[in-house]
Amino acid sequence: MNQQLDELIPENDRPHTSGLAGTEVLLVEQSDYVVLDNGIVQVTLTKPGGNVTSIKYGGIENLLEYKNKETNRGYWDMNWSHEKGGQDNFLVFFGTIYKVIHKDANRVEVSFLRPYDPAYPSELPLNVDKRFVLLKGSSGFYSYGIYERPAGWPEFNLNQTRITFKLSNDKFHYMAIADDRQRFMPSPEDLMPDRSQQLAYPEAHLLTNPIDPAFLGEVDDKYQYSKENKDLKVHGWVSTNPMVGFWIISPSYEFRNGGVTKQNLTAHVGPTCLAMFHSAHYAGLDLCPHFQQGEAWQKVFGPVFIYLNSAPVGTPYPALWQNAQAQVTREMAAWPYSWPASDAYPKAAERGTLCGRLLVSDPLQSPYTWVGRNAYLGLAIPGETGSWQSESKGYQFWTQADAYGCFSIRNIRAGLYDLYGWVPGVVGDYKFERGPIRIQQGGIIDMGDLTYYSPRNGPTVWEIGVPDRTAAGFFVPDPNPKYVNKLYLNSSQKWRQYGLWERYTELYPTNDLVYTVGQSDWRKDWFYAHLNRIMPDGSYAPTTWEIRFELLKVVPDSPYKLRIATASSHTASIQLFVNKLDYAKPVFDTLQYGRDNATARHGIHGLYTLWNIDIEPKLLQVGKNSFYLSQRKDYGPFAAVMYDYLRLEAPASSFPGILDSAK
Repeated sequence: MNQQLDELIPENDRPHTSGLAGTEVLLVEQSDYVVLDNGIVQVTLTKPGGNVTSIKYGGIENLLEYKNKETNRGYWDMNWSHEKGGQDNFLVFFGTIYKVIHKDANRVEVSFLRPYDPAYPSELPLNVDKRFVLLKGSSGFYSYGIYERPAGWPEFNLNQTRITFKLSNDKFHYMAIADDRQRFMPSPEDLMPDRSQQLAYPEAHLLTNPIDPAFLGEVDDKYQYSKENKDLKVHGWVSTNPMVGFWIISPSYEFRNGGVTKQNLTAHVGPTCLAMFHSAHYAGLDLCPHFQQGEAWQKVFGPVFIYLNSAPVGTPYPALWQNAQAQVTREMAAWPYSWPASDAYPKAAERGTLCGRLLVSDPLQSPYTWVGRNAYLGLAIPGETGSWQSESKGYQFWTQADAYGCFSIRNIRAGLYDLYGWVPGVVGDYKFERGPIRIQQGGIIDMGDLTYYSPRNGPTVWEIGVPDRTAAGFFVPDPNPKYVNKLYLNSSQKWRQYGLWERYTELYPTNDLVYTVGQSDWRKDWFYAHLNRIMPDGSYAPTTWEIRFELLKVVPDSPYKLRIATASSHTASIQLFVNKLDYAKPVFDTLQYGRDNATARHGIHGLYTLWNIDIEPKLLQVGKNSFYLSQRKDYGPFAAVMYDYLRLEAPASSFPGILDSAK
């Protein structure tokens, strides 16, 4: 039990965590419904559809919105297409086969299977088995899904899948997704046309006539509440009277696509609470896997825990959030769970462990070799360096190293993986290059000392930013006062405010950004996103940023190296010019890349890319030089690049023997 909650709430009224130990789990089967009941929580599902119609807990007959249709309260859904980039189809899974998988006094597990019928090739070629589990004494219930297709089935593209819960509009008003991201929320009616103005992005609304005047003039957008996979462990809502918390707890993100930094939706006005398993948000089509004709596949999504707690009216709302966080610790300690009945979900003894220590080597940065402090290390399907961030078919297993670079990845499914990673403060991606690693059931692999050789051709001439795979360290402007979400006023995450893409034009109405090495401060003088300029007639024009620097000498025999790490790109293209703006002859062009949409969706990064560009010495000169970065796509307000880090390196020959002497 959370200590602070213990102090605030009398013992008899504390939120349920262990439940009524003497109450058996009951399964009541009716003609059209199935009821799971352990004396603490009662869950009602349609039969054989498997949609959650009612959750009874804490004196509330139904935590879900009873005014909604039964198919629009608690449900599994998917967005899919027949081919990559094809027409998107939204599908709520309705089971056609109901089955009791396990039933005793301590646990009930039920299945709602939606099988594919090859006689209807236009339908989704996928079997989906939705499972719901209720344990004795548990203050909540679990759900997981088994997606599978045997060899020989038609092709399809997976775009998104999740569990959605629509909570009672009358009761749930307080949302919490992090220690510093919780608040009372607008009502769903506030997003209607008579109470709000839809803004440039469809999900964003300016509240012009909210039911509660306190929200007048605020912007609400569900993407303002996204989180990275590594941080997305618990989120939910609190009912005001009675005080009941509804939380989705994810003890692991091994089943989510895109790896450790993938960003997902959490909760938003509705009140809606989501368990996101797979999406293309902040990445685009790169994260929508295509299953070819005949390709077999199986994946287990979840289990996730729908946790419920309660407290006397008047208890501070954060107390229920803190209690939910304490429950996260318990769920993570129990992962992998011992009770799922599906053989597709391996238990602890069937999983393996990989450990080691990561070192970083840079022959031009003292002390030349050092420990990979706080490095992120992960296992994913074998692929190219960095491919984990757009990988969606398999499982990923990540951990963060300690201050000494030591890491241990536990509870890994048996299989073949590549080991990937990166180190905060060090540019580029790590990959273990001596081939894939086979994890065996119950096996422990000690990799010993591994070394990441940081990209380096020569000594640093200058650098802009800190390589952390985001644009967070650059200058993020204050929002336009007419587009404010009060949650992010005086926040370290001010980039979540709406409309910041307009601020570039306001700050640079006619002339573009100029950064002078040695004088400018990238924390104040480098705008967090390279955007188009809004013209007086409402059109958009490309912009060109200039980096000014001086060279005391130019080494003639070898190219210089410019490294540009981008944290995000949306329909953008960066052209590089050296000392001369000739738009017909760029020195380098990334060509158009990226569909991250991070700027529009209030993110600070999407997919990471590192560009390594040779600069011929004949293009440089002793004294003053300029690099021009032109983002040449004028597709609108959201075509943009977010930089992570830039570094110019002189040739190694500029300091003879330096690479050898530093080893």
